[in-house]
Amino acid sequence: MILGALLDAGLPLEDLRRALGSLAVKGDALWTESVTRGGIRATKLHVGGECGSGHAHAQHHPHRTVAEIEGLIEASALSPTGKERAKALFGRLAAAEAAVHGTSADKVHLHEVGALDSIVDIVGTVYGLEALGIDEVVASPLNVGSGTIACAHGVYPVPGPATARLLEGAPIYAGTQTEELVTPTGALLVTGYARRFGPLPAMRLRQVGYGAGTRDCADVPNVLRVLIGEADRTAPAARVVVIEAEIDDMNPQIFGVLMDQLISAGALDVFYTPIQMKKNRPGTLLSVVARPDAREALTAVVFRETTTIGVRYSEMERECLERETIAVETPLGRVRIKVARRHGSVLNALPEFDDCVRMAAETGTPVKDIQALAMKAFLDSRQEAVGRRQ
Repeated sequence: MILGALLDAGLPLEDLRRALGSLAVKGDALWTESVTRGGIRATKLHVGGECGSGHAHAQHHPHRTVAEIEGLIEASALSPTGKERAKALFGRLAAAEAAVHGTSADKVHLHEVGALDSIVDIVGTVYGLEALGIDEVVASPLNVGSGTIACAHGVYPVPGPATARLLEGAPIYAGTQTEELVTPTGALLVTGYARRFGPLPAMRLRQVGYGAGTRDCADVPNVLRVLIGEADRTAPAARVVVIEAEIDDMNPQIFGVLMDQLISAGALDVFYTPIQMKKNRPGTLLSVVARPDAREALTAVVFRETTTIGVRYSEMERECLERETIAVETPLGRVRIKVARRHGSVLNALPEFDDCVRMAAETGTPVKDIQALAMKAFLDSRQEAVGRRQ
C-alpha cells in the first residue's frame, strides 16, 4: 500500500521496475491496477511470483535469512545510501523476530516478510522515497485493527508479535475493524522512516497518492494516503499539550512547590488563575504547558502533589518568535538583552531582569535606570549597524 501510494503520487513505474530488476523481478512481474476502495480511487501494486514467474503469485513463502536478503539488496540498483537503509530495515526486522522467538538475529528465517513480494515492498519503498526526494516523513497514529491473524507459527492477536515489537514507541490504537491493519512490513517502514507521529504538518501540498489494499472493507476505505509537499517554515511548528485542573481544597503554600516540581519535570510554563467553583467556593485553575511527550510525567506530578482527582488536557499549535540573547555595554557594565524576531524583524527586546537587579545592587542605581541604560545601549547598537550597512 505504501509503494502503491508513492506510485499514485508520481513515482514512475518504469523507474521502479529498472531499480528492482536486479532483485530477479522481471518487468512484467510488476504492474499496477486502478481500483476503488470504499469509494476512493487508488493504485493497487501487484508483484508476480518468485523470480518474475508471471502473474500467478504462489501462496508458498520461502524462508530467507537476513544474510540472503542482504545479498539481494547488495546486488540491487539502489544507491549506496539506499542499500544501507534497506539492510538496516531488515536488520531491525530480524531483531524483532529474534526477540519474539528467543533466538539470535543471524539465525532468524523470515517467513511472510521473506517472500519476494515483501522484499520488493521494502526495497521499492526505500527507492521510491529516495527518488521522490523525501527528506522527512511524518505519520498519523496507527490504527492496528483488532481480532486475530494466522501466521507461520500459529494464530495470534492483532497486532502480531513481530508487528508489536516494531511498533514500540509509536502511538497506536485499535479501531472498530476486526482485522489486521498494520502488517510487519508496514510497521517496519513507517517506524523506520517517520521522524514523528501526530497531526498533519504544515506544508505547501504538491502531490497526493492513494495506495490500495487487497480487501475492500465495508466501513472504511482500505487505502493508505500519502501527501507530499514542501514544509511551510512560516507556519506554527511547535505542538504543545495544555494540562488543566481546578483545585479548591489544598493548602495554598503547596502551589509554589508544585510549580517548581512541574518545571523540573519538563513543563514549558505553569500558571495559576483564580476562579469561582461550585458551591460558590473560590479555587485555583492550574494550567501546565508542555511538549506532548511530557504529558504523562507531568500528570503524575499533578496527581501526586495536589488534591485534585482529575485533569483534562488538549493539544494545540504554538507559534513562538525567534529568540536570542545578546550582550550590550552600558556605562555601568554589561547587560544581556533578550531579543525576539519574526521573519527577521525585531518585535521585542527586553533587558535580562536578573542582570539589572544584580547591577543595581552593585552600584546603588535604581533597577528602572539600569533597564533604561540597557535599552539605550541596545538601540544605539542597532542604529550603528544600520549605518554600517548603508
